[in-house]
Amino acid sequence: MKIMVIGFGQAGGKIADLFLEYGERTGQNFVVRTLAINTARSDLMGLKYIPREDRLLIGEALAKGHGVGKDNELGAMIAADDMYTIQSAIDRRGTHQVDAFLIIAGLGGGTGSGGAPVLARRLKKLYEEPVYGLGILPARDEGSLYSLNAARSLITFVKEVDNLFLFDNDAWKKGGESIHEAFLEINEEIVRRFGILFGAGEANEVGQMVVDAAEVINTLKGGGISTIGYASEEIESHGFLKQFFGKKGAVEDLETITRITSLVRRASAGRLTIPCDVTTAEKALIIAAGPPHELSRKGIEKSKVRIEEMIRGKEVRGGDFPLPKGQHVSAIVVFAGVSDIPRIKELQELGAKVQEKRE
Repeated sequence: MKIMVIGFGQAGGKIADLFLEYGERTGQNFVVRTLAINTARSDLMGLKYIPREDRLLIGEALAKGHGVGKDNELGAMIAADDMYTIQSAIDRRGTHQVDAFLIIAGLGGGTGSGGAPVLARRLKKLYEEPVYGLGILPARDEGSLYSLNAARSLITFVKEVDNLFLFDNDAWKKGGESIHEAFLEINEEIVRRFGILFGAGEANEVGQMVVDAAEVINTLKGGGISTIGYASEEIESHGFLKQFFGKKGAVEDLETITRITSLVRRASAGRLTIPCDVTTAEKALIIAAGPPHELSRKGIEKSKVRIEEMIRGKEVRGGDFPLPKGQHVSAIVVFAGVSDIPRIKELQELGAKVQEKRE
């Protein structure tokens, strides 16, 4: 699946930058266009992989290149005022190869939380391709203003995109660790999951049941909030001999099936990008990634049946992502349209209290 990644604000730009780094490191080419948008010149200058010509400074008249200081109302106003400039930058890069747009933003700050929903609304009016959002929720210790911004942004962002992925920093930060210290590990978790989700349809190898862009789009159709689970297992060295000497019969077939079903079970029960009750999901998508000889159609089919029994909706898709040089077998499970998310309720309550005090 070919996507255009747009990083809006500091957090969004950093994650978009890592998407390009991930592509270079793994040889995957699912990101066909990138654009980093910010009101702070220093944030744009700090990016490493996004080319300079794909970094756009907006709001110079108001922000003077120094950012909006966590004021997401100002961030939204600047995005609206400079929308023609943003739209022109997107058009110049071309969208003819793009299957979908992915707008990434930290929802606790000012530029991204304010501007991302404004851009999503514009893109949905102009393009037929789906517009997805990836919103990064602030950790509790980042302060009440971040919570207020996130609560405000969420209300708008989820309405303006075709589907909103959420990643909760608080759920991934280790005890006593700052967000800055956790940054690399957290963002690697993000790109690893989305690398499988969007990279699956771009595989050059023939798998047993390869996932394509249409399956991702149909899973995410209908809107709402989605979460992604992930699990991975290193392949033992003797596993590589299978591709040369073949399988040893039913025992190894069973081993491969069991590995896939176990990984899917761990992915659905382990740490999700946003902790929630996955049984409330309307749809789900399973993707198993790894060397072709380690992937199992039967394993995926058995896992689909289990997820179908687990979630409220019964629409479950599944497939594989062949990675000939991979040294791990991994699985992701996308739960789309989840509704019972405690962290969102908490942010909304905190946001209401902060707003009351401010008034």
